[in-house]
Amino acid sequence: MLPEPALIAFRSALGTDRVFTDPAIRTLYSKDETPRHVEPDAVLFPSSHDDVAALARIAFEHHIALTPRGAGSGNVGGALPAPGSVVVSFECMKRVLEFDPDNRLIVVESGVVTEEIDRIARSAGLFYPPDPGSSAYCRIGGNLAMNAAGPRAVKYGVTRDFVLGLRAVTGSGQEIRSGCRTTKGVTGYDLTRLLVGSEGTLALITEATLKLLPVPETIATLRVSYASNRDALNAVSRIMRQSVIPCALEFMDHRAIDAIRPTGAADDLPSGTRALLMVEADGAKEDVPRQIASLEKALAGQGLLEIKSGFTHDAIKLLWTARKSLSHAVKRIAPLKINEDIVVPISQLADFVDFIDEIAHKHQLAAVSFGHAGNGNLHINLMVHPDDHDEMARAHTALDAIMRKVLELGGTLSGEHGIGTEKRRFIALEIDSATIAIMRSIKQQFDPLQLLNPGKLLPD
Repeated sequence: MLPEPALIAFRSALGTDRVFTDPAIRTLYSKDETPRHVEPDAVLFPSSHDDVAALARIAFEHHIALTPRGAGSGNVGGALPAPGSVVVSFECMKRVLEFDPDNRLIVVESGVVTEEIDRIARSAGLFYPPDPGSSAYCRIGGNLAMNAAGPRAVKYGVTRDFVLGLRAVTGSGQEIRSGCRTTKGVTGYDLTRLLVGSEGTLALITEATLKLLPVPETIATLRVSYASNRDALNAVSRIMRQSVIPCALEFMDHRAIDAIRPTGAADDLPSGTRALLMVEADGAKEDVPRQIASLEKALAGQGLLEIKSGFTHDAIKLLWTARKSLSHAVKRIAPLKINEDIVVPISQLADFVDFIDEIAHKHQLAAVSFGHAGNGNLHINLMVHPDDHDEMARAHTALDAIMRKVLELGGTLSGEHGIGTEKRRFIALEIDSATIAIMRSIKQQFDPLQLLNPGKLLPD
């Protein structure tokens, strides 16, 4: 229960219409895309940087934990409230503070929807490359917290690669600024790259200065069908060894293909298709045909059933809508997905997906694999029924084996979703104790009372 003096202080700082303690609102903000929920003691809706600084100082004074939240679209419990915490929702901080096409940058508050940033950029012939599947509704603050990515990361990079500078508030309510407005700058420690991906555990990011790029003149899309996962993933290795870097290189196994069939995007696949690649190239109009020819040469090989090109704009849109809907579409298989976004070296992808199939068969589980194969980043979904306790136990046994296999192959536990609450128990498998201790000391400097998003990222 929120102490009355703290409640009065929050209402005085933000206004009574931006501080909610009623059960309906607290329930609404009690979860993200993970199945668990924890009701916060209150939900706060700051509308400016100064509001965030004020509420952080109040929380520091009263020792109240803060759970930052964008759209609540995360898969790992990053926005799951800690018991006794207050949710800080950034959805009212949605102003574009500056758009400077000449210098290819935009300054936004943390509550701006990611797709809106790209829309504004494109109005001046620019674009914002990071394109998470939830970009139509996720907030840039959540992307910054988790260092989100998407299909274009294979060529253009992840969120961190497009952040020039940040404005933020520490756990004690102190304002900090990091970075600069230029694409080169080495003054002081790089706190910008430290804060991006820190999952709201070091500071509350309120504003971001983002780098933009010129829109490519044209994009060409290939849909490539294979007889097996191994055939498709061996082709991924060939693609990533040649000189043309695609702007998207996506993989879907046969269960993922089945999940998108209701959309109509897989109606005309050749018989025997068990794996699919979506490949795109972009650039100057006169150069893209050369790129496509090089990619088609690399795609040719054992198990290739079809390379389809020449899609209309609407057909391409349908393909990408189907691909980006996969995260929800797979729930037709079972009501709960245990979703992991691991990364392995590209040369190990085929062996790893074979291992997923073996472990799923061994534990009698439905597993769906898809993702950003060009980065070695796969979304492994174990589809389960939460009321089947035996199935849930088998799923967690399988998950433990999957995580250990990822590290055995030289991979990492998360490529873009983050750690949150759901992967904390695995952190010590990847990061040694001395390094974790340094991370804890860094957090202590930013958040001396350990109030910012407790229970996330670092292990207990």
